[in-house]
Parts: sequence; C-alpha cells; structure tokens
Amino acid sequence: MTDSNFGADRLQLLETYVRIVEAGSLSAAAVQLGATQPTVSRRLQALERALGVRLLQRSTHAMGLTEDGQRCYERALELLGAWQTLEGEVRGASRQPTGMLRVVAPHAFGQEQFIEPLAQYLRQYPEMRVEWLLHDRLPDFIGENIDCAIRVGEVADPSVVAIKLGDVPRFVACAPALLHGRPLPQHPQELADLPWLALHMFYREEVQLTHRHTGEQARVEIAPRLSTDGLRALANAMKLGLGVGIASSWALTEDLATGDLVHLVPEWKAEPLPVYLIYVPSRLQPARLRTFIDIMKTYLPAELQASQGAASVEIR
Repeated sequence: MTDSNFGADRLQLLETYVRIVEAGSLSAAAVQLGATQPTVSRRLQALERALGVRLLQRSTHAMGLTEDGQRCYERALELLGAWQTLEGEVRGASRQPTGMLRVVAPHAFGQEQFIEPLAQYLRQYPEMRVEWLLHDRLPDFIGENIDCAIRVGEVADPSVVAIKLGDVPRFVACAPALLHGRPLPQHPQELADLPWLALHMFYREEVQLTHRHTGEQARVEIAPRLSTDGLRALANAMKLGLGVGIASSWALTEDLATGDLVHLVPEWKAEPLPVYLIYVPSRLQPARLRTFIDIMKTYLPAELQASQGAASVEIR
C-alpha cells in the first residue's frame, strides 16, 4: 500500500482494526465485515506497518492486544466517533441510512406485532436491508454482529442499553371444554385444581395474580402438564384443552372472540411483561440503528401504545 493509498484508506484500516478487537479474531471480523480473512489480515498488517508498531499478539489459540494495540484501539474509537459526528453534521440529519441492519426479535412478536413497524422502516428508508432473526435469547451482539434486539421480559445485563417500549398485558384463559360445564372461576384459588400449561421463561411452579380494582394479590402453586418457551405453542395447547395458561392479551384476543378460549378470573390479571429494545453502547452508533430505534418508538404495536407515556426509560 502506497502512502497515498494509506491516506485514503485510514478510516477503513481503523474500522477493520476496531472490528478485529471487538470480534475477538480475524475470522470473526471478516464475517462481520463481509470480507475475506486474508483481506482483514492485510489491512491489519498495513496499519501496523504505517504506525511502525505491533498491535496484536497472536498465537494458535488466542489473540491479545499489545500495549500499543490498546492505545490504538482507544484512539481509533475516538477518531471514528469524531468522524461519524462530522459526517453527520456535514451531510445533514436528513441523510438516508444505507446498508444492512441485523435485528433479533422474539418469535411471536417478531412474526406478528413488530412486522408493521419493520415495514414502516423499510418503506421510509428504501436503501436499507434488514436481517430479521427470530429467537428469544439475548444475542452475543459483537460475536454475531447484531445491531439491536427486541426483548420481552426484564433485562439484567448491565453492559447493554435497554430502551423500554412498553408493557404487554397478560391474563388467564383456557378452552371451555376444560371446565366440563362448571362455572367460570372468579377467584385465583379456584384455579389450583385445574391442569396447567407453563411459559417457562415467565412462570413455572407458581403464578401470581393481582385484583384489578383492589390491588389484592393471590399466589397459586401449579404443576404444569406442559412447559414451553413458545407463546404460539402455549396458545395452541390451550385451545386443544390441555390446560390453563397465562399469555399476552394480543395472542388470545381472536380465540376469545371465537369462543375457542374463555377468560378466567376476569377481575384478576398477571403482571404485565415489559418490552425493551436493546443495543450495545458505542460511540459508533450508525444512522441505520438510530433511525430504527426512532421508528420502533414511534410505530409501536397497539398493545404497547397504552403504556408508551411511561415507557421512555433508558437503562444502562
């Protein structure tokens, strides 16, 4: 690489170096950058030659930063962040984001409730592409090259930024046949002798319900016949009469309207589930992520809109 070429490619070399450090290996960085491992290796060597220092110590099984490498990484973050700020100011806030956004969404919400906000994002930013990955675990943001994730349930990881989008109401229901003609239960204790189904991320051996008007709380011990991590599997098992379950209101509304399910203890409710948008804090937050966050906060699913006013909380 000539001196003139290095001048033109400095940002690319610094970006590649930062990605190598954060990904943990040249091969992982190559996957995330959409490049080959030899290309990433050449960029690293070019940066080391230009700076006149060794940045990484590599062995067969591990990679570590030298003292110079650590200083370079910290300064590279500052320089790239300053460039991003400058670029944004010069090009203006109206600049259309381009490229690929990789998002992890929970199975049920990702297939139904958040498709409309996703469509709005793609309509509003036609140069963007989205990889929409459906699973319920928190991803390895750096290792899997994930820009952000939508999560139902509390977030305990202090290393991420979690923007609360709202709360999902939940209630108790079952198929009418499960009651064998008995009156609808009105108090939680009447649920104890019924067979149960569990959504094990949120309840397993006990459920707690709160009276809508008095605030009284009741606990019911359960021994689930079926435990699952799939909301749709739970709802379908409920419709087949396998047991009582607690699920998000949006997932049960249609079945309640058709009579396939009945709402039990209607004066009692389960604790609503919070929904968060999560990402790793970085000075290099790209426009594609900033605009996606804005769209998700603006075009919330109807089930979250009622709690939107109390949901603009950012947890670090």
